[in-house]
Amino acid sequence: MEKKKFGVLNDGTEISLYTLKNADGMTARVADLGATLVSLELKDADGVVRDVVLGYDTPQEYVDNTCYFGAVIGRSANRIDKGRFVLGGRMYQLAVNDNENNLHSGPDGYDIRRWEVVQQDGSSITFALDSPDGDQGFPGDFHVEIQYTLTDEDELILHYTGISGADTVANLTNHSYFNLAGHESGPILDQTLMLAADAYTPVIDSQAIPTGEIAPVKGTPMDFTAAKPIGRDIGADFEQLRFGQGYDHNFALRGEAGTKRKMAEAFCEKTGIRMEAFTDCPGVQFYAGNFITEHKGKGGAVYGPRQGFCLESQYYPNSVNQEGFASPLLKAGEKYDTTTSYKFSVK
Repeated sequence: MEKKKFGVLNDGTEISLYTLKNADGMTARVADLGATLVSLELKDADGVVRDVVLGYDTPQEYVDNTCYFGAVIGRSANRIDKGRFVLGGRMYQLAVNDNENNLHSGPDGYDIRRWEVVQQDGSSITFALDSPDGDQGFPGDFHVEIQYTLTDEDELILHYTGISGADTVANLTNHSYFNLAGHESGPILDQTLMLAADAYTPVIDSQAIPTGEIAPVKGTPMDFTAAKPIGRDIGADFEQLRFGQGYDHNFALRGEAGTKRKMAEAFCEKTGIRMEAFTDCPGVQFYAGNFITEHKGKGGAVYGPRQGFCLESQYYPNSVNQEGFASPLLKAGEKYDTTTSYKFSVK
């Protein structure tokens, strides 16, 4: 496995970049800052190498920007209403960093921390992080690991494990933005998407806290049960889309949580690249990059709104406060264990 210096943060921390490569020449580069997926390169239908994830050229840019490109999010992904929850009869208050709510565990997330490499070989690498009791406001000393594996079948597998010394909330995800035409190619609105979800969790308003309802997608612009262009209905006169200025919603996946199953399939006709996504999580947050501000990305590319889409496997947003949602509670001493993968092919 190739290891090289990625850069130095403003505080002097040196960040490294690790390259996984398979027999087909597909490569994944992952940084120890945030256990971040920095690039994912594969050949398109014409043999042209495409980097299909958004990112930056230097580690400090990942710290300075708020898009969470490629990062592992923890201890709890997505939003928690007012940053509060009750566990074991005690109220916990987290930082409020998104309107009145906690988003991705606050401003001191796992995405801007340096992780330790605890295993590596030619096809996989494992990063570890120790999050002490009280960190970000969460109870329990939490040891978490993520293993990236790149198979010769062009599948990137993300395996998360963790254990806590006290009951806590555990809901990790990866926040990669995919663009199957290449990260520098512009908006993703013509790329098609299928979500294996017959329902979604509507939100109360633009702050994106779910109402608690699990609503059917049928007959609404939220229906991705059959593949359609991401941009087909994104501007529809539909209250949920107005709240998020497009898609930024959790979808309730079919099948039993805890079993690995397909959650999504995306395709770009221009490049012929197809991506199938699998998870054992109960939900997936589909975000169409509505709030990406215009700024410089990798290789001088200029990013803007809707230039990448996220498929964040997860427990539902604010699930720690919703009795009707699957619970992200991790009991003391029990193992947190979840897998999500992205498999690529060319048509």
